[in-house]
Amino acid sequence: MPTLPGPGRGDLTDAQWALLEPLLPAPAATGRPPVRCKRTLIDAARWRTRTGAPWRDLPAGYGPWQTVYDLFRRWKQDGTWARILAGLQAHADAGGLITWDVGVDSTVIRAHQHAAGAPKKGGGKITE
Repeated sequence: MPTLPGPGRGDLTDAQWALLEPLLPAPAATGRPPVRCKRTLIDAARWRTRTGAPWRDLPAGYGPWQTVYDLFRRWKQDGTWARILAGLQAHADAGGLITWDVGVDSTVIRAHQHAAGAPKKGGGKITE
């Protein structure tokens, strides 16, 4: 019987998982029990977004790509990923790990000449 490879170099550590697990949605009270643990599915989604590879190229050790894609899509649609991000940011902010300095340099903000309201060539006269 083949064995699954050990954790990949980009997979969640135990400390990261301990921080992330409380932020995940509670399992459904009814229905089929999950076949794969959420940690494996999250590691798979992280692998895919980190590498930029197509979903179909997901390594077999993470399970069927359709299962991972379905979880990723459902969590995106219902706002779970946004809640996880907000929870992690709040935790990091409480620990003083985030500086909220924002700077905008207007020299890099440019608009196309047509965005300024210039009349178009060929009869695009402005009437008042």
